[in-house]
Amino acid sequence: MTTIIRIKRISFYAYHGVFREEQNIGGKFEADIDIHTDFSGVADNDSLLKTVDYEKVYRTIMDISEGRKYHLIETLAVHITDELFRKFDHISKIYLRIRKNNPPIGGVVDSVEVEVQKSRDEYKSGASVSL
Repeated sequence: MTTIIRIKRISFYAYHGVFREEQNIGGKFEADIDIHTDFSGVADNDSLLKTVDYEKVYRTIMDISEGRKYHLIETLAVHITDELFRKFDHISKIYLRIRKNNPPIGGVVDSVEVEVQKSRDEYKSGASVSL
């Protein structure tokens, strides 16, 4: 059985970007995450200990996203993914998407988005991620 926890449209205001204006003025970002984990045992005892606490996942994403400035959302996404694997042993795979709304790319664009897909085995081996 495949079991997935999804958190959609996590919104935050942060100061990520290559340009000085982005780092000073900031902008709105969003994240979506798919967490592959086995929570089939939860039905037996209804215990949070048998699954991934998504409030703690949310807090981890917010702490990393708001804790420092990154030039690239690619770097932000990789740091979040690795920290979630470090904190939560029950996670087997993560798909994380980070969106930067209204990016300054010289045209009208709603957002740019990066996605990291990483398994626990890739995390343990230190392998590069799929972006």
